[in-house]
Amino acid sequence: MGGKEKFRTYGDVFDEKTLRVLFKLESEGYFIEMRSPISTGKESNVFSAITKDGNYICVKIYMINAADFRRMYNYIGADKRFEGLQKKRRQIIYAWAQREYRNLILAYQAGINVPKPIAVKENVLLMEFIGDNGKAAKLLKNDLPKDMKKFSDDLTKDFKKLHKIGLIHGDLSEFNILNYNNKPVIIDFSHGVRLDYPNANDLLNRDIENLKKYFKKHNINLDIGLKDN
Repeated sequence: MGGKEKFRTYGDVFDEKTLRVLFKLESEGYFIEMRSPISTGKESNVFSAITKDGNYICVKIYMINAADFRRMYNYIGADKRFEGLQKKRRQIIYAWAQREYRNLILAYQAGINVPKPIAVKENVLLMEFIGDNGKAAKLLKNDLPKDMKKFSDDLTKDFKKLHKIGLIHGDLSEFNILNYNNKPVIIDFSHGVRLDYPNANDLLNRDIENLKKYFKKHNINLDIGLKDN
């Protein structure tokens, strides 16, 4: 099965334009074949894909028809990086993918442990694959690290780095942190906002409380120690 036809097996999941984007990205050499689903949800689906060098990458596809674009618009409309965004489903979802890509670039360049962003095209985001031999790392909620204290310390350092560059994850919990070789990798940055976002402090404090609540269950009192939050 060659060309666009290889993507027809996803025809009951993705719309025609998304299939064309996947084919375009493949044609540009980003990957040669999509492999296994890593996660599925109402907002997006994530797949592994293999490159011509035999390495794996992640393909995150924001769902055009299923995603709650009104909620996305309300959320992204206050982000100064996307001023003038029209309230149209496809444009909003494209902006949502672009937003995660930009946030990942900021975090990655700051030395924060996140998947390396590779490319974004319309509603498809390509990222570094976190895992080994095609087996994706598990979420923290499903895979406790051997040394929870060290894991929490590493996570706290990255959290502080995020704040230092003026970025708030906005949806951080054990559901958006991978445990890869007993080190935290923060994922899902589509909700990420800058410190000048209208309710930035509320989102920051929610992230902190989510982490404190989770680690307290494992007998660790998390002390992030941010000032002016």
